[in-house]
Amino acid sequence: QVQLVESGGGLVQAGGSLKLSCASSGRIFILDTMGWFRQVTGKEREFVAAITRSDGALYYANSVKGRFTISRDNAKNTLYLQMNSLKPEDTAVYYCAAQLVGRGSVSQPGVYDSWGQGTQVTVSS
Repeated sequence: QVQLVESGGGLVQAGGSLKLSCASSGRIFILDTMGWFRQVTGKEREFVAAITRSDGALYYANSVKGRFTISRDNAKNTLYLQMNSLKPEDTAVYYCAAQLVGRGSVSQPGVYDSWGQGTQVTVSS
């Protein structure tokens, strides 16, 4: 297991930007797919974006495509989520997650082995 710690959340006005970071206690180049999810109280955890290790393929939820960018820096053992043109509906707790072994799926929370504690993102209108 690796420990993941998110940072970078906060309060921002609609149309603004935030960059989330997810620092790993281990070397992330050994991790397979890494992803970002978000959750609003009372709702299921929702897939946001993912990046694979093998070919660096990127995957995004339709709701964030064109606005969010996921990236990983293996040298810094850090995963990022650049969020632009934020909307009030982006308000949620954001979690990073990692698969120790690739399982084919990128959008199902159940296939991820390690999770961070979450960081709150609040977008005001």
